[in-house]
Amino acid sequence: MHEGIVGAESSVTDDSNKAFQRAMAAARCAEANRGQDVVILDLREVTPIFDFFVLATGSSRRQLHAMSEEIDHALEEGLGDRRLGIEGYVESRWILLDYGDVVIHLFEPEARDYYAIEELWGQAKRIPLKPK
Repeated sequence: MHEGIVGAESSVTDDSNKAFQRAMAAARCAEANRGQDVVILDLREVTPIFDFFVLATGSSRRQLHAMSEEIDHALEEGLGDRRLGIEGYVESRWILLDYGDVVIHLFEPEARDYYAIEELWGQAKRIPLKPK
């Protein structure tokens, strides 16, 4: 039922299923735009604020912009979701796309290392991306 989450089908509500679909679509879009080290963190058991984080690294400002724009397009056109907010687009070291229950973090390599989101949220489960 949920590609990438093994044995989690019974614990997923309709809302978190939609959040999972958003997170997976964002991760796939980041990969399709040559994002590196794409990770989905499942935060449902860690915090009531977010369901998922999607993290990806880009090699240039242009690539980070392309990933963010393509993710926006994919989520709006494919799933009917609109972004609630965006941060860091002008500076392009760390672009944050806020979809409420899903937050997408697009980093340049140095910023990703510095902020260490995976370590900060180390208790969150990682959802593997399976090939299409």
